Amino acid sequence: MNLTSLAGLGIVLVSAILLAVFAFLYRRSPFVFRKIPAFSRLRQAINFVVEDGTRLHISLGRGSLVTPFGAAALSGLSLLRKIGETTSLSDRPTIATSGDGLVSLAAQDTLRASLEAVAPNQPFNILNSRFTGPTPFSYAAGTMPAIRDEGVATNVLIGNFGVEAALLVDAAERQGALIIAASDNLPAQAVLYAATKEPVLGEELYAAGAYLQAGAFHAASLRVQDILRWGIIAIIVVGALLKLVGIL
Repeated sequence: MNLTSLAGLGIVLVSAILLAVFAFLYRRSPFVFRKIPAFSRLRQAINFVVEDGTRLHISLGRGSLVTPFGAAALSGLSLLRKIGETTSLSDRPTIATSGDGLVSLAAQDTLRASLEAVAPNQPFNILNSRFTGPTPFSYAAGTMPAIRDEGVATNVLIGNFGVEAALLVDAAERQGALIIAASDNLPAQAVLYAATKEPVLGEELYAAGAYLQAGAFHAASLRVQDILRWGIIAIIVVGALLKLVGIL
């Protein structure tokens, strides 16, 4: 095993230990995070759709779980689980769309588990999770009817998107629906920043579960991210200083 592999393994082990420690500490005393307006509005929107009899739609993007883009889809699935538990017994349960077959199946299982957690005897509608298209614009074309025709009051776009996200945002705005959007793709982030009022930028995408109180490990992961970030900064600074000393 080379030095790079050992370093990677060490980072994984340290991260796992820190994650367990911070999850334990969170259960004893919950952390306080900085305010992200988009997530505050999303919490209000969840309560609104339950009380008003409207629907919440989550679009999980086109990232496959077996590629590096799967991290964004996993963040969306954790958000879906939390929202699904809250809205499962409403008149119009949450629906999920995606552009990847595996993510669609995972979303279906997530919604089923959410329903079983609050109402074990309630039948589950498999059409609440939909695979809308394997290519960027077929995915957008298949998702737009769900935004337009399902009584959706809030749309959450979270996952790997491209510029086709502009079509989804436009469809939601035409219906007067609230839009909460986040992506790990730079072109999509540029589109969403210009087209939405409160975009979720950069790594804030991966904080969705923690801000909606999906579990202790979601909150702990944010602390671990901060420690790793400062560790990388320290390594860069020390490396630069050593390089400077070497030159002198």
